[in-house]
Amino acid sequence: MKKNILGKTNIEVTELCFGVLPIGPLQKNVPVEEASEILADALKKGINFFDTAQMYKTYPHIRLAIEKTGIRPVIASKSTATTYEDMETAIHEALRELDVPYIDIFHLHAARANTDVFEVRKGAFQCLLDYKKKGLIKAVGIATHNAKVAKLVAENNDIDILFPLINKDARGILEGTVQDMLQAIALNAEKGKGIYLMKVLGGGTLINDFHESMTFAREVQGSAAIALGMVSHEEVEYNTRYFNNEKDLDGILTIRNIKNPQVMQFMCISCGRCKDVCHNDAIDFDEAGKAFIVLDKCMQCGYCMSACPQFCIRMV
Repeated sequence: MKKNILGKTNIEVTELCFGVLPIGPLQKNVPVEEASEILADALKKGINFFDTAQMYKTYPHIRLAIEKTGIRPVIASKSTATTYEDMETAIHEALRELDVPYIDIFHLHAARANTDVFEVRKGAFQCLLDYKKKGLIKAVGIATHNAKVAKLVAENNDIDILFPLINKDARGILEGTVQDMLQAIALNAEKGKGIYLMKVLGGGTLINDFHESMTFAREVQGSAAIALGMVSHEEVEYNTRYFNNEKDLDGILTIRNIKNPQVMQFMCISCGRCKDVCHNDAIDFDEAGKAFIVLDKCMQCGYCMSACPQFCIRMV
């Protein structure tokens, strides 16, 4: 599989990055042992790049896959922490639960943050920079859905990696168009930032346009890798072969388990926490005050599931 260097970091990654969110408790919730086998399969097939986050609760899955294979992938994690102390806690949690001496990439998890993100999260950002100096983080990055934030990153010399949302239909892009995000990515590439892409399938909503979506993403100039969520051996097999440029592959629609989030309204207490964390205004309330998902806006990130105190949002 093709490998690329992430900007000026000297971190070499496979073009296909395993997005670990969907396999964890926020979405498919594959049991840890079973999930570790799928992750181990990916490592054995040559995928050397895993993207996770503190919020995803998938560190044990990755650690077990590493133990089973003896293969240490490049690991990117992220945290929504805003203070120095909370980010420090997040870093140590990652090091401990992954059982690794360092994290390759640690992002500000700032999907919906505005252009004041580096001020609002000044403490957390400084913590990342300090831990990079200590050698416990190799590169500092930001994960964002916002085109204006992505553009701003190009002028920030302390950011090594940009992890932006981009897809051919602009699903989930904030404060900009596809062209705005492409321009921001190009600016970052010119500055030597490492770039890899998220949500190129719109959180799974563009699965029927798989080839067109992937062709678009693979042609984004400056990108080193594409993060794709996978939850089965079949998906690992298909995507690995696809990124190895094998032809005449069939079955993508049959191996992917297409599900949508749904609010179990009889359990909903109308607290609004799901709406507060939704990145894409995909949650509304009916006349009875019960939450429901606006599916044509939903990116299937699963954050609403984590936020719900009643555990009433499910993938069905």
